[in-house]
Amino acid sequence: MHTRSLLRLCSLLAATILLPAVTMRSADTPDILTPAAPASPRINGPAIFGVRPGAPFLYTIPVTGVRPIAYAADGLPAGLVLDAATGRITGKLADRADYTAVVHATNALGSASRRFRIVVGDRIALTPPLGWNSYNCWADSVDQEKILRSAHALVAAGLADHGWTYVNIDDTWQGLRGGAHHALLGNEKFPDMKALCDEIHSLGLKAGIYSTPWITSYAGFPGGSSDSADGSWQHIKDYDANKRIGRYEFAANDAAQWADWGFDYLKYDWNPNDVEHTRQMSLALRATGRDILLSLSNAAPIYAMTELSKWAQAWRTTGDIWDTWETPGPWQNSVSQIGFSQDPWVRFGGPGGWNDPDMLVVGRVGWGPKLHDTHLTPAEQYTHISLWCLLSAPLLIGCDLEHIDAFTLNLLSNDEVLALDQDTLGVSAHRAGTIGAVDVYLKPLDDGSIALGFFNRGDVPHTVIAKFDHLDMEGKRLFRDLWRQKDVGVFEKEIPVTVAPHDVMLYKVSAAGP
Repeated sequence: MHTRSLLRLCSLLAATILLPAVTMRSADTPDILTPAAPASPRINGPAIFGVRPGAPFLYTIPVTGVRPIAYAADGLPAGLVLDAATGRITGKLADRADYTAVVHATNALGSASRRFRIVVGDRIALTPPLGWNSYNCWADSVDQEKILRSAHALVAAGLADHGWTYVNIDDTWQGLRGGAHHALLGNEKFPDMKALCDEIHSLGLKAGIYSTPWITSYAGFPGGSSDSADGSWQHIKDYDANKRIGRYEFAANDAAQWADWGFDYLKYDWNPNDVEHTRQMSLALRATGRDILLSLSNAAPIYAMTELSKWAQAWRTTGDIWDTWETPGPWQNSVSQIGFSQDPWVRFGGPGGWNDPDMLVVGRVGWGPKLHDTHLTPAEQYTHISLWCLLSAPLLIGCDLEHIDAFTLNLLSNDEVLALDQDTLGVSAHRAGTIGAVDVYLKPLDDGSIALGFFNRGDVPHTVIAKFDHLDMEGKRLFRDLWRQKDVGVFEKEIPVTVAPHDVMLYKVSAAGP
């Protein structure tokens, strides 16, 4: 399908004109839009997984449905084993190859099967990572107990059944150097990193950690370099004096320690991200023999992306996000400001490396022990998740998982919306047109269909007419409302769409039968 002419997609009609719009959320419509997952098994998550030769393999098949569920697989390569009770695939694969297996899930009410591709090669993160990060919730009040409680809460809430995998520690875990690798060790808040990783892995999840090549992190904790050959560190009250790379660097030491503990993800945080220190850490992580995803923060310079993208699996495209719709002030970036400014980055993202517009700010957040409900309205939260999924962004939840509310859980559990983010084609949506207050985003999908997002950035409802000839489409097309998980109907030539203020209408569009 050709989409270059989508700039001519719509002709905007005034909101007061009566049109048979497909649907629009109103004051009488519940905020919780997505129906509960079926009681029979449904296999979710990505249909592809990348691993390097010889690296430990851990993948938990995400399945919703009434427990108990029995798991099985046909065509798993030698070297991998599936636990039939938990759905966890573990082992190692020595040789570069491309395998296709079929995984199965069965309970008392039915069964489901799905093709699952395993690619053994140089690239990992063939779909964007999904998980949770501690900072937007706990900031510097995080500790080992909170991380483990969050991991258990992620499973208990059922989020792991939808593909949410990583549990990541952000800044403030770092103690002084020591141990067998002369690496950064956990401080008094994190007394046993190995036990922490083991427990996270026992849940079928993966563990993430934070560091910086600077002498001192943003939060004032030891970093990955020092002016002393022995790596010694002391806190200096001058904030800017610490935000530099020291004479002696310890990337290899720290990477070896993280691998021994069992970490799977590194948030590497400094500004500006430079190619040389990205390359050093990437090679250090590779040398451990463990697949540790390298995510750059904060933020990557776009002029260096051709080189940076060779070494990292994700990179921040922006400064830190805040839970507001409009920009609240200097150094504070809103959801709308970040989300609708990603066009220049589209060409850099794809399987193996992802544009990261920062973490999700839904649910209860607060950057410390005092939390608050997100300042985003329900409509703005639907926009937030829809746009991040269309952009093929890493999705990192930032809220308190132990006290997650029904609306937030529903927002994060829509498998048809998450499937846009995890689509194996890995093409980020682009803004194909702006008509008045409505931005139209289009994302091609691996099955030949497309996803369309209509975003109303204005303060009153707007209606647009999507004309098929402007989409290079012919014949009848089936429109599916992804948030409500229901077919809207088959349309020919055009479809009217009405969007509420700060809201979104999100569709998957496919060819209809005769």
